[in-house]
Amino acid sequence: MEGLMRNRGGVLCGVSLSACGREETQAFSRDGSSHYSLSTGILPSLGARSNRRVKLRSFIVSPLDPRYRIWENFLVLLVVYNAWASPFEFGFLEKPKALLSITDNVINGFFAIDIVLTFFVAYLDKASYLLVDDRKKIAWRYTTSWFALDVISTIPSELAQKISPPHLRSYGLFNMLRLWRLRRVSALFSRLEKDRSYNYFWVRCAKLICVTVFAVHLAACFYYLIAARNHDPADTWIGESILQQGLWIRYVTSLYWSITTLTTVGYGDLHPVNVKEMLFDIFYMLFNLSLIAYLIGNMTNLVVHATRRTRKFRDTIHAASSFAQRNQLPPQLEDQMLAHLCLKFRTDSEGLQQQETLDSLPKAIRSSILHYLFYSVVDKVYLFRGISNDLLFQLVSEMKAEYFPPKEDVILQNEAPTDFYIFVTGAADVLALKNGNEQAVGVAKSGDLCGEIGVLCYRPQLFTVRTNRLSQLLRLNRTTFFNIIQSNVEDGTIIMNNLLQHLKDLRDPTMESVLIDAENMLAHGRLDLPLSLCFATLRGDDLMLSQLLRRGLDPNESDNSGRTPLHVAASKGSESCALLLLEYGADPNSRDSEGNVPLWEAIKGGYEPVVKLLAENGANLESGDVGQFSCTAAEQNNLDLLKEIGRYGGDVTLPKSNGTTALHVAVSEDNMEIVKFLLDRGADIDKPDIHGWTPRDLADQQGHEEIGVLFLSIKETETLPAIRSEPNLPPASHEGTVEAAFGQSRPRRRTSNFHNSLFGIMSAAHNGERDVLLSFNHNKTANKSFRARPAIRVVVSCPEVGDVEGRLMLLPENFQELLEMAHKKFGLTLLRVLSKNGAEIDNIEIIRDGDHLVFSSKEVKDDFADSNDKKVQ
Repeated sequence: MEGLMRNRGGVLCGVSLSACGREETQAFSRDGSSHYSLSTGILPSLGARSNRRVKLRSFIVSPLDPRYRIWENFLVLLVVYNAWASPFEFGFLEKPKALLSITDNVINGFFAIDIVLTFFVAYLDKASYLLVDDRKKIAWRYTTSWFALDVISTIPSELAQKISPPHLRSYGLFNMLRLWRLRRVSALFSRLEKDRSYNYFWVRCAKLICVTVFAVHLAACFYYLIAARNHDPADTWIGESILQQGLWIRYVTSLYWSITTLTTVGYGDLHPVNVKEMLFDIFYMLFNLSLIAYLIGNMTNLVVHATRRTRKFRDTIHAASSFAQRNQLPPQLEDQMLAHLCLKFRTDSEGLQQQETLDSLPKAIRSSILHYLFYSVVDKVYLFRGISNDLLFQLVSEMKAEYFPPKEDVILQNEAPTDFYIFVTGAADVLALKNGNEQAVGVAKSGDLCGEIGVLCYRPQLFTVRTNRLSQLLRLNRTTFFNIIQSNVEDGTIIMNNLLQHLKDLRDPTMESVLIDAENMLAHGRLDLPLSLCFATLRGDDLMLSQLLRRGLDPNESDNSGRTPLHVAASKGSESCALLLLEYGADPNSRDSEGNVPLWEAIKGGYEPVVKLLAENGANLESGDVGQFSCTAAEQNNLDLLKEIGRYGGDVTLPKSNGTTALHVAVSEDNMEIVKFLLDRGADIDKPDIHGWTPRDLADQQGHEEIGVLFLSIKETETLPAIRSEPNLPPASHEGTVEAAFGQSRPRRRTSNFHNSLFGIMSAAHNGERDVLLSFNHNKTANKSFRARPAIRVVVSCPEVGDVEGRLMLLPENFQELLEMAHKKFGLTLLRVLSKNGAEIDNIEIIRDGDHLVFSSKEVKDDFADSNDKKVQ
């Protein structure tokens, strides 16, 4: 019921009826309550993704708009006039009459307007039961159906008579095409038959009377036309004397003959005389005979079959109304009964037997359909956040989709908690009974839950949930829900924790009391939800934990990631839970899938009492991934955490699974303090990781000069124990002396994460920066007893052999060795050693670290420097 309590005291806003899947007009009773109209209601499809738009596109008219309905009813009245006038003008008039002609043209103008309007009226898709408001689809549907007949039937009779062939220029012949408009009357009667506001018996009687009168009128007009167009008026059924009478007498006489013939009475006073009349009479009576036989036989069965559901529905409505009146039920409850029966009839009888269709399918197909329709909706519900996909799929497969009309109670306050519901579409008011009156405490909308508190906390429903518009809900039975949860213990604890957290977040007095009761029931194990030790430990509830342990639950049970309750207790700093678990035999050195042990969780969280408790019970860090622990501490720049690892027996120099050591991380973070600490603990500066990078390489590559000098001094000290160091550069084997050499340790800086990463290092090497970063400015006078200037790196090149980019090399001890080395590399004699600017070099003492040397046997030109590449720094 997320969001229900946040709207306490709020005002409920009106909702557009087109958005809730029913007609936009409502029939209001005298007391102001609304009714769901069955005749034009549009039900939303299953699932939230396929609901039609709340608002149609601009300049598109809804077929359910009340103004458009008034227009349609007005056109039906005009069609009734056309049904009388068109056969009458064809049979009894030879030329236009002023009044009839003007009336016909005015009516044709109204239908011409309707033709244009139809291009902007949305239509109901029979396959999906959704309104289509695409203009192209509307136009295509209309032009490929009855558009041509509508246009032809609106052409004025006078114009049609003039453009017709001579033998077809009879006035009124073209008007017969207007009988196509009778389809509107048929659609009107279809709606009235389903509308419970009208008596079904009288609607059917009115329809039969209209059909009979039209048939009599049409036959009379045609029969009179045969007599009137005969060359000898005396030789006709009506006689010359009657033909000379007025129009009204002739029309009534024709109707008299048509009725007596249709009913097979035939008094004999009017009968066919000439052959044409006899032939027409024969066919007319045969037609009547066939029509009656067909109506009595096949049509009767079809009508009965077609109206059986409607008749049954109306009988049900009548029975429900009688029941409500006999038992003096409140009007609101009676309206809910009738609205529910109307909605049920619509879903059952008009091709929307959705639940029946799903139930008839195999379970695998049904589950796939429900997963496609509702998985995304259920996944967003607060109660199921964090649970596994497997459990969510099982829950969705067992849910039932149901429709509820407006003003219907979904849940009643204080009723037994047997089901809970998820709103897919629609909305509902959440009501609470206070001092005998219902008060709105919130609104449930799409994605909200209702009834879950009663189901999970074993208490009567707290509120009444009443829909305020047509709503689609997913219902899940309580028994089914718990059966599924029993096999998913970990997910069950997540669901219960989500509920408790939700009750806590609502910050409502009523919900707080529910929360306290639920926690007490959990503590005493009076809930059917499968609770785990991890759940109790996570909540820090030692009472619940004790109850579960006494039941015989394994204190070393683990979740999907291998974490045990002791891991959870250590990470939360819960000393009481940790002590309780240890007393019941929990393994203090259990390891999860990531290599973490309880002792590391407590050390990382800084929970000293728990650390001490675990250490006293035999916990150690060697059982876990010590390399991972050390790297984590180095990444956090936490020297104290590294010291804690060493304090409890962890070797901070060990690598993790990919070969990375804490020294690698400390170098990348440019943390001199941690680097010196790790070196004092025996960390190897030349130990490669899985990619072949050593800490020394990282220091050179990332330009950490102080760390690079420290590594260099350490390497020289290791290889040359008797080396004479300058007074200002003591050996790097002792932490204190190194600090004295470099002064007070400067504040650490964090380098760019990109350049500290493997991709940053590789990118720097690829872009030619490697040679730049490998150059160091060493003290020229250091270590003279070993060589003149140790570890001097220079770039050498020889343009004469095509080597202009240069190669990085280590400077020899004297100038002669330098010449010999260049001769071996480039094969030249009489070499000259030049600087990049063209100056000749003849003494190795003047060569500095990072210089660019050029070997050549030719004279030096002034523009020599311009022909070489830039100096590599």
